[in-house]
Formats: sequence, structure tokens, C-alpha cells
Amino acid sequence: MQIKEAKPLNFLYFRTKTRIGELGRFVGVIARELYRDAIRYDLEITGPLYWNYHGYTGRDADPFILDIGIPLAEIPGSYHGMFQLKREDAFPCVSFIHEGSWVDLQNSYAQVLDFMAAQGLEGCGQFREVYINIDFMNPAGNVTEIQVGVRPESFERFSRVPTAGIETYAGI
Repeated sequence: MQIKEAKPLNFLYFRTKTRIGELGRFVGVIARELYRDAIRYDLEITGPLYWNYHGYTGRDADPFILDIGIPLAEIPGSYHGMFQLKREDAFPCVSFIHEGSWVDLQNSYAQVLDFMAAQGLEGCGQFREVYINIDFMNPAGNVTEIQVGVRPESFERFSRVPTAGIETYAGI
């Protein structure tokens, strides 16, 4: 577990309104199209696939906005492809590396949320998954960074802690 600031990023992305039970229909499909479009328009891809959840409440029946994107070196002015472009601001978050099947991802989220509660960190409603390694043939090989956004006031408390104090929160 790590408390950090997720850096600002440029994205080529797909946006939809969905629910948790509908996420399976986007797995593998949207990413493939994003990469194809980026290559078609000669866009410089600078990192792995991101899934950003906006307005997710934790209740399966509630709809939320899902952005699936790939980071780019810059926002090109000449892009006329099938997706959207944006620059996403930096945000403070609690980060956790989940290794293994996505079926178990909910357990990792529970650990992050329990950690946040224990540290008095308030969430801001921003959830992000960074797909460092995707292995459809061997799900145990998946590596996913979970980032749960933290309210800036809550994060500020940790940014004033001496460096030695911050180290105690890394790797938990």
C-alpha cells in the first residue's frame, strides 16, 4: 500500500455509462480498438491501459461513468479518430498492486478501503485501475495497480509528515 499523487496524463479514451455487471463486455475489445486507432493516427503511446471509474458508489446496481484509455505523449490537434482525447489532472490516491486474477480484485479493493478508513483518509470517488500486465491465458500473471482517489484535505495531512513517517506507509 502506498499513499502518493497520481501524475497528470494525456489520454486517448472511450467513455460509457455502465454498471459493474456489464464490465465484461469491454474487456479486451475496447483496448484493442484504442491501440489500433492510436497507431492509425501515429500517436505516441506512453504507458499501459487505464480504466477510470467516475461516480462509482460501490453498489452494483448504480450506474457510473467508465473511461478506458491509453496514455499519450501529447494531445494532438489533428486527431480525427473514433475516440476522445483529454488531459487528466493529478490526484492524491492510495495505490495497491494486485497480482493475479481479476476475480479477486474486489478483495484488494477491500484492503485499500480498510487501510484508508484506518488512516482517516476520505475517498473522493475516483477509482482507477492500471493494467501493468494482462495475461488472458494465465490470469495468475495479471498485474494491476489500483488507485483510489483521496480528498486533498485528507491527503494534506500525510504530505506534512516527515519523510521517515511516509516510509512507514509504503509497502504495507
